[in-house]
Amino acid sequence: MQKIIPHLWFNTEAKEAAHFYTSIFPESKITHSSVLHNTPSGDCDVLGFELWNHKFMAISAGPLFTFNPSVSFIVNFDPLLFGSSGQAAREKLDEVWNKLMDGGTALMPLNEYPFSKRFGWVKDKYGVLWQLMLTNSEGEPRPSIIPTLMFVHENCGKAEEAINYYLSVFKNSKLGNLRLRPKGMEPDKEGTVLFADFMLEGSWFAAMDSAHNHNFNFNEAISFLVSCTNQAEIDHYWEKISAVPEAEACGWCKDKFGVSWQIASGEMQEMLSKGTQEQINRVTQAFMPMKKINIAKLQAAYEGK
Repeated sequence: MQKIIPHLWFNTEAKEAAHFYTSIFPESKITHSSVLHNTPSGDCDVLGFELWNHKFMAISAGPLFTFNPSVSFIVNFDPLLFGSSGQAAREKLDEVWNKLMDGGTALMPLNEYPFSKRFGWVKDKYGVLWQLMLTNSEGEPRPSIIPTLMFVHENCGKAEEAINYYLSVFKNSKLGNLRLRPKGMEPDKEGTVLFADFMLEGSWFAAMDSAHNHNFNFNEAISFLVSCTNQAEIDHYWEKISAVPEAEACGWCKDKFGVSWQIASGEMQEMLSKGTQEQINRVTQAFMPMKKINIAKLQAAYEGK
């Protein structure tokens, strides 16, 4: 079970985007769809979906946040997933690239680079960013989709610190690759993270530092929902992660690097995805005033008590 789920905040396009993505990536499907009524953003579509067997969630909740390269998704096209055929993997990569480029913009053109025979970085028509990569099958395997954090501005140079922090917070975690920059890559400093990947609760993430003059930083457009099994687990993660009191709302919080998280429960997700519309409405009104989620109060609302 995937415990940490990327959550995408759209203006109005969550349903459209989820159907678009599930039509592009292999082994993808919509898993649930519901509507949250009478929120501060009005009525909000909420969807769960899987892309290449990787769980995502999305919400349409108004034009408050904009996707940017501080969080993107590496998509690994491993020849071993295509019958050991590098050509088949390359063709599938090109097919997905062309679809994402329809209305999108290339941040790095699809080409050969020192780190990959075929790579491209694209911002799709909804603003979400994808790094498509033809993967070398040698070494420890990685999943097809990996969320990637870029540490910029005041966070530049803190990627390694952040990785160690996340490894200390989450169980079933380990460091994978860690490549630091050599001299001569100005404005990036020697010893900052060129690329690293790490596993948290069985899910892989990647991170890098960048000292270039970027006009973006972490925001709530992409958050990471931690599906907790009980109140004690919610309390644990909330205490460890939440570092910005003014950002606490409805189970959302920010860590000390500005990355947004949602400390929720699997039970809450079940209520919102499988309950009747009346039950969903009651649960929505119950969690809207909360900062940290209280499962007992949500359960009472769900049962109409």
